Amino acid sequence: MEKRKFEKLGIESSLLGFGCMRFPLDENGNIEEKEAEQMLDIAIANGVTYIDTAYPYHNGDSEPFVGKVLKKYDRHQYTLATKLPIWNVNSQQEAREIFESQLQRLDVEYVDFYLLHALDEKKWEKVLEYHIIELCEQLRQEGKIKYLGFSFHDEYPVFEKILKAHDWDFCQLQLNYMDMNIQAGQKGVDLANQLGVPIVVMEPIKGGSLATLPQDVTQMFKDYDANRTLASWALRYVGTLPGVKVILSGMSTLSQVEDNLKTFEDYQNLNDEEMNIVQKVADTLHARTRNGCTGCGYCMPCPFGVDIPANFRYWNNCFVYDDEKLFKGKYEKMEDQAKASHCQQCGACERMCPQQLPIREDLKRVVQDFER
Repeated sequence: MEKRKFEKLGIESSLLGFGCMRFPLDENGNIEEKEAEQMLDIAIANGVTYIDTAYPYHNGDSEPFVGKVLKKYDRHQYTLATKLPIWNVNSQQEAREIFESQLQRLDVEYVDFYLLHALDEKKWEKVLEYHIIELCEQLRQEGKIKYLGFSFHDEYPVFEKILKAHDWDFCQLQLNYMDMNIQAGQKGVDLANQLGVPIVVMEPIKGGSLATLPQDVTQMFKDYDANRTLASWALRYVGTLPGVKVILSGMSTLSQVEDNLKTFEDYQNLNDEEMNIVQKVADTLHARTRNGCTGCGYCMPCPFGVDIPANFRYWNNCFVYDDEKLFKGKYEKMEDQAKASHCQQCGACERMCPQQLPIREDLKRVVQDFER
């Protein structure tokens, strides 16, 4: 397993981190615990040491499940990351209560990597108003947090403001070869390196979108190396970026775990020729996508029942994969209330969207393309 050193922190981590937000589900939509536990066990047995969860993942079930699975392992065998849901915080005391409940849900005495979750400009204002950083530093003094960082979903100027406001132990950024010009992006990578802040990468495969590509684009990769999977190209791309210490993969099947392990057991950064191929693929796909939805689900639930991520998934895939019949068909099979046409334009989704997408306008475009 490829390892990376957090020189600033004096620790080492597996380059591959297990993101615990996309576990397999049973027929009722709950975590398929037996399969998910097997996936975690195999990952840990093969050298994965960084386990990442969060308060809202799997409707709040991820933390308790992950904590239960990890009880079988020595506490020093892994590093555990979870996140404070800033949107649920309305006082410093409330933030402390949520943190203490997370320790109970995870059944641990401390968290290795604690993040202020999904920071944007408005959430950052709450962090300052309620002195959340001061609280976290107090929790560190109490031995309940080892390293303090944040995950980020906004534009670069906001990232620069946040990164320069505190001596952070690390930051977590959405980076993949399709998204280097949005959010923090390449400029954020450069600034983090300039300030010596280690980077943890999320969405390296863009919610799975970069694991399956149209034949013409796939062939660009296969012509160079027929044996590497599309996911491995995406993971190696972000691993090649300077300052990246952990790459989170939200694995949802055993085969994904095995493929990712293969990538990081025999890991190599992209060479110049490979980097050029990736850029050519990115340019080709950028010309086809309709919006940048990653399917993270932060916009849900919609008060009126619209399944926003599903609408955008079918809409984007229709054009990226050039298959209107398939994806328009999937849209037509959705429950009527879940379709884009049921949007009431309330705007609740846009206040929660980490990508800052114009969701209401884009849903109108979905209707135009799929219900014309």
